[in-house]
Order: sequence, then structure tokens, then C-alpha cells
Amino acid sequence: MIDLRPVGYVIGLLIAALGVTMLPAAMADLVADNGHAPVFLQAAIVTALVGGLMALSCANGVSAGLTLRQTFLLTSGIWFVLPFFGAIPFMIGATNASLTDAYFEAMSAVTTTGASVFGGLEALPAGIKLWRATLQWLGGIGIIVVAMAFLPELRVGGMQIFRSEAFDTMGKILPRAGQIASQISGIYVALTVACMMIYNALGMPIFDALCHAMSTVSTGGMANLDSSFGGYSGPIHYAAVLFMILAALPFVRYVQLLAGTSTPLLRDTQVRVFLWIIAIITLLMTAWLWGLEGQVSEVAFREALFNVVSIISGTGFASADYMQWGTFPVVMFFFIGLIGGCAGSTSCSIKVFRYQLLFAAIKAQVRQIHAPHGVFVPRYDGRPVGPDVLNSVMAFFVAFVLLLGLFSVLLGLTGLDFITSVSGAATALANVGPGLGAQIGPAGNFAGINDTATWLLSIAMWVGRLEIMVVLVIFTGRFWRS
Repeated sequence: MIDLRPVGYVIGLLIAALGVTMLPAAMADLVADNGHAPVFLQAAIVTALVGGLMALSCANGVSAGLTLRQTFLLTSGIWFVLPFFGAIPFMIGATNASLTDAYFEAMSAVTTTGASVFGGLEALPAGIKLWRATLQWLGGIGIIVVAMAFLPELRVGGMQIFRSEAFDTMGKILPRAGQIASQISGIYVALTVACMMIYNALGMPIFDALCHAMSTVSTGGMANLDSSFGGYSGPIHYAAVLFMILAALPFVRYVQLLAGTSTPLLRDTQVRVFLWIIAIITLLMTAWLWGLEGQVSEVAFREALFNVVSIISGTGFASADYMQWGTFPVVMFFFIGLIGGCAGSTSCSIKVFRYQLLFAAIKAQVRQIHAPHGVFVPRYDGRPVGPDVLNSVMAFFVAFVLLLGLFSVLLGLTGLDFITSVSGAATALANVGPGLGAQIGPAGNFAGINDTATWLLSIAMWVGRLEIMVVLVIFTGRFWRS
């Protein structure tokens, strides 16, 4: 029988901490004098109280470390439970959302998906805007810690290849997570502050600059305007591109850079492939827009670059309605959303390194067919890759495709059309943000989706953010019997 007390203790502490993070949103409403501050004060008290009581009730079961099964439950439980409490301000506040919509919004923010059920964003109270940004920001740094400390230890989706990457501590999981979090937090905060200052210097109001900086560095993509980044100037678009790319690179490389060595960052094949993909797709998209417009323009290049980086990094901002660009860009955006950024970043989706491992395995297999008696070992970044890593990656790809098909069918059964069902399943499972079509595309939102589909999309976001296998494991009978 699994002892759930250590899991409940940690989740309780995190719930209480989430309550504390509601106070800045209350302060924002006090400064704005819009009468909305009591909403966040009430939500903060309820959240902190419930979390504190949960932690106290489980404190007698706290041990020095977590078992493997407890770690699976903790990792999946955090992202499932916290959105319920993050949804409270949306339900009792100005948005007056139902539990279904409020949980979807909170889940989308915490998983840094960026899909939204709210329209009229300009009219929302300052506290609600800041709270959406805060949830994304917390989810962004949270997923970095999970990706660097938990997933390699859990041997999920090939992440074990990064097990000893820059961190030599092989002790208990929680102390290891604490070490990684302390080193990365400073970098994460510094990037956020730098992004906010540049946005503000380029003409964005300071409050919007703060919210959008938190959303950019977390690759969350929830904007304060219905037009997303469409209403901002060109220089701000280029600044956003820079920080979306920085957020999609492995944060462990920044730790190494600050330690005095830039070689790992410069030689990281994952980083180089990611940047090459952006460059090639941007050039193709720019050429398409130039042909469409019949002239060469900087605007076309900027819109192509901005939206390509936004989708491939999983941020989900939009500077234009690319559904109007024709079929080629729409198809391209669908597929680059399934690529994602680098492992150990705030980015999402399948991740570049898994495609590299997949192609390395295919290459080795093709060579083996040509030379049956030869020995060909797949390599990643110059290192041989073991069968356990390759099997894990293959299992991830198969699970992703099967779940994409399953969620697409289930969404179709709720009454959604084909494009909305498939793109909605893809954008939720890959945590990208906007889907395709008039309803959930870059010019729309998820407000018109029926309740059943909304819950399905919330589940898909949860499963996708945790690299799929973490969630699937806890639904096996063997997990609970062993």
C-alpha cells in the first residue's frame, strides 16, 4: 500500500504557497481601486488555510525522501490539484466563470498552454490579468524543475539521457529538486525582469510589460489584449522573439554559462537543431507571404518570425491571424507545434531531442539493413544511446500519437467539427495554445466549446505537460499493486 502522507504533505505546502501568491494580485486591484481586491484576499485565505491543514494532517508521515511511486503521484498530483485552487478567483471574481471554465483557464495557465475561455481581456480587472500571468510564471519554473529533477529519475520519455547533466547529486529526489530549483530560479527571475524592462522601454505600459514578461519567459502565451501581440509595435515583436527563444533553450546551459563555461551551450546539438528549424521555417513562411503580398516587406518577415517562434516554442502569442495566410502556413503551424523546444526549458510538446533520437535510431536501422553484420549504435550529441532510452522515446511517440487520435475522436463525439477537434487535441496535448479554425484559432478563443469538450481539453493539457507517461503509469493496476 502506498503511503500518501508524504505526497499530501508536499502538495499541501504548495497549495498554501499558491494562496500566498494571490496577494500581489490583490495589491494590483487595490492600486487600481476597482473594488476587486476582496476576491483575491478571500481566495488567498481559503487556499492557504486548506493547504496548511492538508500539510499538517500529513506531517506525521514525512520521511527523508520519496519512493518512486510516491514521486509519480506527487508529480502528477501537483498539476492536477493546483488548478482547482487557482480557479477560485475566476469563479468568485469579475469573470464569474463556471467551475468548468475556471478550471480550464487555470489548467491552461499552470501548464503554460495559453488557451483561454475569456474574451474582452482589456476590461478584466488588473488582479485577474496578473493572476493569469502569475499562474503561467509559476507553471513555467515548475516544469523546469520537473524536467531536470524528476523526469530523468523517473526514466520518462527518454529524459534519462539528461540524468547527470550538470548536476552530480544522486541523492533523494526532493533534495535534488531543491538544488536545481535554487540554481535556476535566479536565472528565471533575471530573464523575466530583463524582458519586462525591455518591453517597457519599447513602449509597453509597465503593468502590461510585467504580465507579458511573465507569460513570455514561461512560454505561456496569455496576453492582456484580445488581439494578443497584434496591437504592439514591431520592436516589441522582436523583443518577444528573443525571449521566447531564450525560454525554449535548456536552462541547465545557463547555469553552466554562469559557472564560466559557454562550450556546452554552443555545442549542444539540441540547441543548434532548434535554431536551424526556426530559421528554415521562417524563411519558407516569409517567402510565402512575400509571394502572397506581391512585394518584399519587413512586416511579412517579422510576422513570419514572430508566429513561427511563438508556435514552435509553445508560447502561443499571435501578431496576426495566420488562418488568413493560406493553407500552407496553416499546415506548417500545425506540425511545428508538435515539435516544441528543448528539454529542460519552459517549452512544451514532443521536444527536439526526441526527434533527434528518433532519426538516429532510423539511421542506425537503415545502415543495419545495408550491412547486416555491422554494429551500428545510435548516437546523441556524440554519445552512444542505450536501448532503454530509445525504447522510452519510441513509447512516448506511440503514446502521443494514440492519445492525439483518442482525444480527437472524443472531442468529435461532443459535436465539434473535424478541424476544431484535431487541432484542439493537438494544441492541448502539446500545450501550444491556439488551435486552428475560426473558433479556436489565433483570432478566437475556447469560450464557445461545450463543457464536456472543455474537460477533455483540460485533461489533455495535464497529460501533455507531464510528458504523458507519468500520468499513464498511475492508471495501471500494477502501479497500485506493487
